[in-house]
Amino acid sequence: MVEPVERDSRGILHPRAGLRRFDLVRFPPSPEVGRFVDRYWLVSWDLPDVHEQHVLVHPVVNVVFEAGRAAVHGVQTRRFTRRLSGRGQALGVMFRPGGFRPFLGRSLATITDTVGPLAEEFPALRAAEPTVVEALTGGAGGAEVAGLVDAAIAALVPAARQPSEETTALAELAARDRDLRRVEELAAAGGVSVRRLQRAFRDHVGVSPKWVLRRYRLYDAAERAARAEPVDWAALAADLTYADQAHLTREFTAVVGEPPSWYARRA
Repeated sequence: MVEPVERDSRGILHPRAGLRRFDLVRFPPSPEVGRFVDRYWLVSWDLPDVHEQHVLVHPVVNVVFEAGRAAVHGVQTRRFTRRLSGRGQALGVMFRPGGFRPFLGRSLATITDTVGPLAEEFPALRAAEPTVVEALTGGAGGAEVAGLVDAAIAALVPAARQPSEETTALAELAARDRDLRRVEELAAAGGVSVRRLQRAFRDHVGVSPKWVLRRYRLYDAAERAARAEPVDWAALAADLTYADQAHLTREFTAVVGEPPSWYARRA
């Protein structure tokens, strides 16, 4: 089930302020495409000025269509900023963690922190680009545009189970089970060694399992802060194996752009 942004805004920094400047709607993939794709999302804006939206991207690949271009966004380990102005729309395909690996055909680590043209990183989908962009700019509904992309991806889905699908399951377990805080615990849950887990995550997801665990727990903390819920930062630092709360505060500040206390007050 795809949660609406009102119920799950993880990754969108200062979501209440942002959602006053743009609309975000999500659509589910078809069952066969859902093996690899988490959801489609449509962002629409009509602004008299410039809005900068900061995002902590999930450990996934996004393929984004908009007027004039289509691009493949690898996992972004740093805060991602998008400047919105005038009037426009963008349709995104949010893959599941590791879900883009069968389509790229090489380690996802090779596109981490990159944004590349669709024609280079996903040439098999290149033929669908004109149709999708025309529908997007021609006033078609979000569900219709998402359906066009879904049909194009469905034709490319491999029938055989892929090695990356095991890694996808573990990465999504890390997102779902808030009691998982350490790489050793995640490896044990998957019945694999830590070393094997690390190799699989680098190849299939593009980042380490430690990074994934920390990113999802930071999501949880930022989401609670944005909703004015209490966060025990000292306990969270200990759970995530930081040396102390100060180390967590420094990483949160580096990633989010402001200390946890400031973020909570602004939210």
